[in-house]
Amino acid sequence: MNTIKLFVRWRSPSILLSRTITTKKKLHDPSEDEQLPIFQYPISKSSDRRVYVWGLAETGALGIHLPRSKKSGKKAYRNNFNLVWHPMRSSFCERFDVTKLACGYGFTVAAVKTNEQHKVFGTGINTDSQIGYHAPRIGHPLEMLLSPAPIYIPYTSLETKITGLAAGRAHTLILTDNEGVYTLGNNAYGQCGRKINPNEEYRGSMASHNIKRLGKEKIVDVCCGQDHSLFITESGRVYACGWGADGQTGLGAYTNQGFPALVKGDITSEKIVKVASTVDCVLALNEQGDVFVWGFGLLGLGPNVQQSTKPKQVPAPLFGRNEFNPDSMITNVACGIGHLAAITNKGDLYMWGRNRHGCLGLGHDKDQHFPLKIGIGAHVLSVKCSVDHTVAMCKPFT
Repeated sequence: MNTIKLFVRWRSPSILLSRTITTKKKLHDPSEDEQLPIFQYPISKSSDRRVYVWGLAETGALGIHLPRSKKSGKKAYRNNFNLVWHPMRSSFCERFDVTKLACGYGFTVAAVKTNEQHKVFGTGINTDSQIGYHAPRIGHPLEMLLSPAPIYIPYTSLETKITGLAAGRAHTLILTDNEGVYTLGNNAYGQCGRKINPNEEYRGSMASHNIKRLGKEKIVDVCCGQDHSLFITESGRVYACGWGADGQTGLGAYTNQGFPALVKGDITSEKIVKVASTVDCVLALNEQGDVFVWGFGLLGLGPNVQQSTKPKQVPAPLFGRNEFNPDSMITNVACGIGHLAAITNKGDLYMWGRNRHGCLGLGHDKDQHFPLKIGIGAHVLSVKCSVDHTVAMCKPFT
């Protein structure tokens, strides 16, 4: 034991001395340099936009690429992680001026403003060319992109701007300011607004379809359900195409629609300003703040109405409009898979539909057949509905 102690004591000074000498040799005096490079980092401004992503990352939908090592024995082109548990800043959106975003089933599209023109980038699942044609070599199209890549769009002018994006299960709608709508991806049910070809191969397809106008009118907004598409014209008319098995096209039938057709029913003479859809139910909002619904689910029309092939108005008194509150009107609507939401101009939130895991916020898990005001204790600004949860942005009452 004594020998060991002496050995340690004897080595310690030499080690310290050696480190001291080595450190002194590596020290550098900045004053000896005539001129040092100056690095200036960008300062964040209030107008800057930041994009945060989280959730399932393995498909590439988040645009985060961390490839697996070859030693892992798994496919190297897949991500080295499956989930992003907390909101994470998108490095892609730090480099580009992103103006619009849309999320599909395992993929994401983003509109980007550059010095040359407006472009659209896509990342994630691409089995049906829903984010364009991408191939490292001819004849080998990629079915998955882990990082955002530009989507080729056959613009007729470099001045064309992207004003809207929408994404469904395997198709994408790109709305422009003066060239109508470009559609990409799967058209098995006519959701891309063109003729249905039963034998069409979508993998590795370079096809894109352009819908310039509908009824000689300019298209001002677009929306995607699971496999159907909705278009709003400048006069407030709604056109629909795609899968109609649950009445979600609102065309009065359960058949698929290959080309956009005018939706009638209770919205025939209404000016619609917004539509919302996620799967097979649709909400529409007119400029007077009235709500219309069609498709499949608990539509808010009572327990006996769970399907409608044509738009029907949800009675205004269900949202608090009456002789004592005549100015109340709905300003925003949202659709989840089985639950729906509407916000009034006074910041009240109404919800109804399937109450999976308590997503309606009622304090229980029973379904709700009529719109019911939710007690939040704040002024609701916007709301988003997912599969089985709901998020609302609010501000304090003043």
